Amino acid sequence: MSIALVILAAGKGTRMNSDLPKVLHPIANAPMLVHAMQAGTALAPERVVVVAGHGFDAVQSAAEDFNEEVVVVEQKEQNGTAHAVEVCREALKDFGGDVIVLFGDTPFVRAETLKSMVAAKAENAVVVLGFEAADPGKYGRLLMSGDQLDRIVEFADASDEERAVTFCNSGVMLADRETLFSLIDDITPNNAQGEYYLTDVVGLARQRGLGVTAVACEESETLGINSRTHLAEAEAVFQARARQELMELGVTLQQPDTVMLSFDTVIGRDTTIEPNVYFGSGVTIESGTRIRAFSHLEGCHVSRGAVVGPYARLRPGAELSENVHVGNFVEIKNADVGEGTKVNHLSYIGDATLGAGTNIGAGTITCNYDGVMKHRTTIGDKVFIGSNTMFIAPVTVGNEAMTGSGSVITKDVPDAALAIARSEQQTKPGVARKLFEILKKKKQKRALENK
Repeated sequence: MSIALVILAAGKGTRMNSDLPKVLHPIANAPMLVHAMQAGTALAPERVVVVAGHGFDAVQSAAEDFNEEVVVVEQKEQNGTAHAVEVCREALKDFGGDVIVLFGDTPFVRAETLKSMVAAKAENAVVVLGFEAADPGKYGRLLMSGDQLDRIVEFADASDEERAVTFCNSGVMLADRETLFSLIDDITPNNAQGEYYLTDVVGLARQRGLGVTAVACEESETLGINSRTHLAEAEAVFQARARQELMELGVTLQQPDTVMLSFDTVIGRDTTIEPNVYFGSGVTIESGTRIRAFSHLEGCHVSRGAVVGPYARLRPGAELSENVHVGNFVEIKNADVGEGTKVNHLSYIGDATLGAGTNIGAGTITCNYDGVMKHRTTIGDKVFIGSNTMFIAPVTVGNEAMTGSGSVITKDVPDAALAIARSEQQTKPGVARKLFEILKKKKQKRALENK
């Protein structure tokens, strides 16, 4: 049976105290909406519909950035969860499969959990996702009879006996499209909030004699985000889960709590990550590498056997080949670094191509920006770059060439050539002593004037 995802993302999120729509607040460098969409991709959905309201344009843009085929519909008035699903009717009118309803502010439902719901759907018309709550609070309660779910009662409408139930509703629901919208047609706002509750689908389905069940998941999967405190808790949940998964895949995290990962970080096994490393979005690290302490990586690719850091920064477009060494206080941006090349300290390599087996001396800078446009520096194989060399791009250095320390390279350097570009040294005997005496007298005079 084909699957359609409906993701409810229309809420303003007043408690976030923000101009940004709630579902666009980031967790691990991706909007929480994207996390919800990503979980659903494991079901290979035929269609994805996002319901947006507050900040519609921004939500639509974020959804389309993740999935260009997504359909974003607008819920202009917030009349409850059933109404939110109702506004998807037109977008799903020609869809004949099952619909799973997710929430943009509940980003941690696992793909395995969603697959369990799909499996339960084989023998039931409606499947609800529930969890055993340590502190049920004001969650809706799932009232079961054996393996069948009789109804969902919202906290505000529940009796004391019903409030004692700890099996709670996550809000996630699965039903075939025809059944889902048929049941929504029968929902009335007979509740304390005067809203159209999607949860009423369960009782209505049971009245029709349809099978309804609930699948249980871990409570952490259902974490809803309604405040900055919740956002911080969600970040901690994501990081703990992601670190654990990496270690299970064979990655060594020397001090796991200090490593920050992104939603799309990929790290191969037998890689060692030292303490206090930050991974921004778009980072892929191949197996057998070492990322040393206090390094910051984003939008880059690091190949096998490479060593990065400590205190290194890899920016978007940095591509490191195998066995590259990038050392302390080195920044690399939009640059390809060839196999075995070393950029060991205090250098900026931006908009550049470096060949294999090249050594970049300390303090080297590719001067790539002229104030208007970026220009590229190309350095060949087995090149030795002397310390404190400035490359005024665009410029090319041939294979097996060399630059003298302190050079400012403004012209291309042929293969095997030595380029030295610096002013001739002038030495003036005795002038240093005289200069110091003059400066000391000035300092003494200033001190007397300031008394």
